[in-house]
Amino acid sequence: MVVVPDVGKRQSRPWIVSDELWSLIDPLLPEPAPKRAEGRPRVPDRQALCGILFVLHTGIQWEYLPQELGFGSGMTCWRRLAAWNEAGVWDQLHRVLLRKLRAAGKLDWSRAVIDSARAGGPAGPKSGPSPVDRARPGSKHHILTDGQGIPLAVSLTGGNRNDITQLLPLLDKVPAVAGVVGRPRQRPDMILADRAYDHDKYRRLLRERGIRPLIAERGQPHGSGLGVLRWVVERTISWLHGFRRLRIRWERRDDIHEAFLGLATCLITHRHVQRLC
Repeated sequence: MVVVPDVGKRQSRPWIVSDELWSLIDPLLPEPAPKRAEGRPRVPDRQALCGILFVLHTGIQWEYLPQELGFGSGMTCWRRLAAWNEAGVWDQLHRVLLRKLRAAGKLDWSRAVIDSARAGGPAGPKSGPSPVDRARPGSKHHILTDGQGIPLAVSLTGGNRNDITQLLPLLDKVPAVAGVVGRPRQRPDMILADRAYDHDKYRRLLRERGIRPLIAERGQPHGSGLGVLRWVVERTISWLHGFRRLRIRWERRDDIHEAFLGLATCLITHRHVQRLC
């Protein structure tokens, strides 16, 4: 049995799903398909999720998932992750968590911060040669956070994609967040970015959306002063890559890596929700 109620054990075993987190995830999971033949009983979803979290935290290969911990086989956990990602479970969970934060007044919409980080690994879909690492194959994690570093949107691209190409797509991925009286909010007041996002076209497009661009300019001396505000996104990227499965992209299938990325985003957001208690 992998469900351990003791708080100390949860802290030392981050793959253990707490009752509070499970109460948020369980209603979002799709109904399992009926079994066509008799066989082994279905591994409970909560135990399979613990197995997925074990892989995410430790970076272990699916086939080496410890059977004695009761997670089910690595293939079982892999299939659940793929099915839940296809059903949009992580997107829905992220929206639920953001709604809780907005209801508590803990989302900073005054500014958003954008950045990216490289994840090396075997070639595959949404992968490409890195222009800054001797053309080694890999991918990029792009992330947009609020002013405190709470992730609002993430995406996966090839390592050869320019950061600026994900500026508008990330803004479009930010969910409409309810939680207070009035219309759901989806747009920050300002975008902070480094020199990789310096382009007059995108400044104009941001202004057309009612967003003020605050982007460092190429060719100017360093010391723009944005670092005192931009560090929050670098901290969030560090949190993302604290999950060992995200440091190197081992999955050939991009949707599986994106599933891990979406789940990790929810876990980071959930940490902020826990601080409300």
